Amino acid sequence: MDSIDIITKLKGRKPSILGEKNYFKSAVLLPLVEIENETHVLFEVRSMKLRTQPGDICFPGGRIDEEDETPKHCAIRETTEELGLKETDITDVIPLDYVVADMGRIIYPFIGHIKNPDKIIPNEDEVGEIFTIPLNYLLQNEPETYKIYLEIKPEDDFPFDLIIGGENYQWQMRHIDELFYKYYGKVVWGLTAKILHHFLHLLK
Repeated sequence: MDSIDIITKLKGRKPSILGEKNYFKSAVLLPLVEIENETHVLFEVRSMKLRTQPGDICFPGGRIDEEDETPKHCAIRETTEELGLKETDITDVIPLDYVVADMGRIIYPFIGHIKNPDKIIPNEDEVGEIFTIPLNYLLQNEPETYKIYLEIKPEDDFPFDLIIGGENYQWQMRHIDELFYKYYGKVVWGLTAKILHHFLHLLK
């Protein structure tokens, strides 16, 4: 194969994330609701019946299925299923920056307005409870930030003889900033806090 064949084969391709087809993809909705003429952000507390992350605070959302036409469709579908709403109850759905997270995950976040929060009937199998935090409170109170340092630990038969430096190779250590928003006994952290922080940063 010569250079002309290579250019012909690859010309016009659109780049994506390397290995993206193997990533776990999900979508979430950051729901905005109006309570007594004030905008609030709505959160879920995951049911204690769930196998993964029971009791954690999150946004409505879940895995993108084959029948989901787009990540946006998934975010709306999951929100209707978890909060007992109709698609028409959710308006003005706008994408935020997507997240490429640890362990091969991509999360597509959206904001959206829930017109009639009084219609919400949480799915008890997935949602333990819901609560809201006033948007102004979130805008005025920065999260607490703590660092998580990641350790590099090669497996026992790692071929150190194949790399310059061998066992003394200087690995690039890194850390993750973990954010914590506190509100009357509720703690929003993890990817939910990162998405929330991104949203608030766009408003500021």
